[in-house]
Amino acid sequence: QVQLVESGGGLVQAGGSLSLSCTASGIIFSTDAMVWYRQAPGKQRELVATITRGGSTNYADSVKGRFTISRDNAKNTVYLRMNSLKPEDTAVYYCAAPWPPTYWGQGTQVTVSS
Repeated sequence: QVQLVESGGGLVQAGGSLSLSCTASGIIFSTDAMVWYRQAPGKQRELVATITRGGSTNYADSVKGRFTISRDNAKNTVYLRMNSLKPEDTAVYYCAAPWPPTYWGQGTQVTVSS
């Protein structure tokens, strides 16, 4: 019954920006922590960013200063704003809830060209 659906992935040039969205249903969004993961081909899934119901955030060192996680509880949506993108950011990005995750979205592809 719980569903998380990501959107906003695509192809961008290095140095560009992209915003991802994840809309949740079937959960009490405002009370759950939300997280973004990513997985590149042949690599393990990597935690990118987390945000609590109150808006406290944490980031992986690899994206700190470039990515911003935010949420709109009224819209049941969590966002990931990605700036200064690098080819190393190429991956499938997944939203998940809570922390540790028990529910996962299907992912959205982000490809950064050099």
